[in-house]
Amino acid sequence: MTFIQQLEQAWTAGNTLLQVGLDPDPQRLPRELGGKPDAIFQFCREIVDATAPYACSFKPQIAYFAAHRAEDQLEALCAHIRTAHPTLPIVLDAKRGDIGSTAEHYAREAYERYGAHAMTVNPYMGLDSVEPYLGWKDRGVIVLCRTSNPGGSDLQFLKLDNGEPLYLHVAGLVADKWNADGQCGLVVGATFPNELAAVRKRVGEAMPLLVPGIGAQGGDITATVNAGRNAAGTGMMINSSRAILYASGADDWRQAAADAARGLRDAINAVR
Repeated sequence: MTFIQQLEQAWTAGNTLLQVGLDPDPQRLPRELGGKPDAIFQFCREIVDATAPYACSFKPQIAYFAAHRAEDQLEALCAHIRTAHPTLPIVLDAKRGDIGSTAEHYAREAYERYGAHAMTVNPYMGLDSVEPYLGWKDRGVIVLCRTSNPGGSDLQFLKLDNGEPLYLHVAGLVADKWNADGQCGLVVGATFPNELAAVRKRVGEAMPLLVPGIGAQGGDITATVNAGRNAAGTGMMINSSRAILYASGADDWRQAAADAARGLRDAINAVR
């Protein structure tokens, strides 16, 4: 099964567009995990199990693991997701972007070592830096397009000679030239609903959009869903990380995460 097939099934079976981001901060982990050598894994595993009924995918951010020498815990977490929740795809948030020979190793890291079903990549170096990921015909390649951070406008909103902003040019490249196997997607922030709508119009109905910025970053759910959904009412992985992971700092953190995920799923569904 390809990434897109798995994602489409997850949207339908779970009736959800919510993606749960896994950004574990050791300073914010529950007290009961303090001092444990595999605390990051234990925390994320419990979050995954608590929120899986409300999620269409999981997005571990590799930097939160690598900075604490916890790549082995990320491996274990991905293995747990594939075993315990095999219908939910793993999108490794790595934002890789380097020359082709290096990209080949990054692709192997994501797809072989971690067993991710998709990963995020940076298109700034052009097609040859993205081709190694596209070579994995059944895996997803989620390309940065219009990111949720304020500084994204420094480059992404620059106008080309024809007046088209750079982010829309990227969307067109991915849709028209890079997506031969139909496994590409785009990252477009919830903090820019007008640009989100422009990207959806540019790429059509089929391409999934990974949409960060809901929750702690302030993205509006109604505006986001109305801007990014396709005609079927799907087409998005609306990511929330901190608002779910740290919904409670007390002993009820598992249930609080589940409640937060369910609440976000229901709020999204109320619009779509």
